[in-house]
Parts: sequence; structure tokens; C-alpha cells
Amino acid sequence: MGLNRRVGFFAGLRYRGGGPMWAWMLHRVTGIAMILFVGTHIYASFFMQQTGSDFATTINIVYESWIFQVFVAFIVIFHGLNGMRIGILDLWPRFQVFQREALWLQWFIFIPVYGLTVAILIQHGLTGGF
Repeated sequence: MGLNRRVGFFAGLRYRGGGPMWAWMLHRVTGIAMILFVGTHIYASFFMQQTGSDFATTINIVYESWIFQVFVAFIVIFHGLNGMRIGILDLWPRFQVFQREALWLQWFIFIPVYGLTVAILIQHGLTGGF
């Protein structure tokens, strides 16, 4: 008897994988976001240098805002810490049974690091620093 693969779209979204599944999805989303950010940054830098484009100037103004930098900080810090967690669990497979504990440890490291980063970005953003 085979598996029943007739699962509707919304039923498929109700997957109950928990924290590790959400970390997996967020890791993929942050990876794509970093690729888009770097690609757009290269595009804007090239056109700013070569043509002095107003569109490139607008993109650079958005990049320099502290609000955008808060999002970029989340993306980079989360992706980096999650990648280190995945790498450690891949290097030592016997720790795979501690997947949820490793995820909790990742969040315990992420929250203060990201919180301090956001505090610094907001402080500089509100005082006109950088």
C-alpha cells in the first residue's frame, strides 16, 4: 500500500514540524534575501559609479537608513548563527538528537547579539551618527 499524496495546498501548510522546520524555512528566506541585497547593492554601486543614476542614489539612500539596516542585521545574524548550528550538527552527527536544544541555544545567542545591534543602530539613527 502506497502513501496517500493527495494533500491540498492549505493542508500542506499545516505541517507540524515545529521550531526546526521554521528555522529551516527562515534560513532559506534569509539566504535569498542576502542574495537579493548583495545583487541590488552591486547593481546600485555600478550604476552610481558609471552613470550617477538617480535610481542608484535612491537605492543607496534606502540602504543607509537605520530601519533598513535593522532588517539586514536580522538577516545576516540569523543566517550566520543558523548556518553555524547546522554545520556543527553536520560535523558531529551524534548531536542530531539535540536538534531542538541546539535551536534554543541559537536563539539564546541570537537575541542578545541582535538586541545590542539594534540598540546601536537605533541610537546612531536617532542621533544622526555614522
